[in-house]
Amino acid sequence: MLISEIFYSVQGEGALTGTPSVFIRTSGCNLRCRWCDTPYASWNPEGTEMEVPEILAEVEKHPARHCVLTGGEPMAARGIHDLAAAIRTTGRHITIETAGTIAPAGIACDLASVSPKLANSTPPAETAGAWAARHEKTRLQPETLRAWTELPDFQLKFVWSSPADTAEIETTISSLGKPIPPSKILLMPEGTDTATLDSREPELLKLCLERGYRYCDRLHIRLFGNTRGT
Repeated sequence: MLISEIFYSVQGEGALTGTPSVFIRTSGCNLRCRWCDTPYASWNPEGTEMEVPEILAEVEKHPARHCVLTGGEPMAARGIHDLAAAIRTTGRHITIETAGTIAPAGIACDLASVSPKLANSTPPAETAGAWAARHEKTRLQPETLRAWTELPDFQLKFVWSSPADTAEIETTISSLGKPIPPSKILLMPEGTDTATLDSREPELLKLCLERGYRYCDRLHIRLFGNTRGT
């Protein structure tokens, strides 16, 4: 499969924030988010073709007991089920970071970190061409999202840009047709620098306190900036 990068860092988002983890970033994505912070794995996929044993050898170089399969969209990667199964045999905890547009289909996963894409992610047609309509059509798949919430552990992580996103978040949650505990809903400010994150923090924090949702910071941005391998 095409691998963009493998690196050792701390988890920057979600329930496992701060946890030392080996990140395996596949290259390739079925979406084209306007604010994507890893264009080298989506808009312009680049990387190295690697077999599962090669990937495991890189993972074994680090002491972390947590692995994160991310992208791009890892579920679109050829052989992702084989890779997850191989990691499972090592006894490591597996987080899969996905947009939730492709069903889990029995993949080995300890934490499904699902980030449903809101309208704020759709790129303008004048710059994205045909991808704008393709993205808009694909970005939300309620039945597939529901399948991810059937896994033993999950979190729904929404990227929040402005108050206009709040109603769509509520609609998306309702579309799942099942009660979702507020503690499983994470709201994260959109931004790739600390100034932008800070500017959105007060209003988003207030919303989380009102609804009982979890506030999701971007620790890796604060620690390292918007850089690869972090």
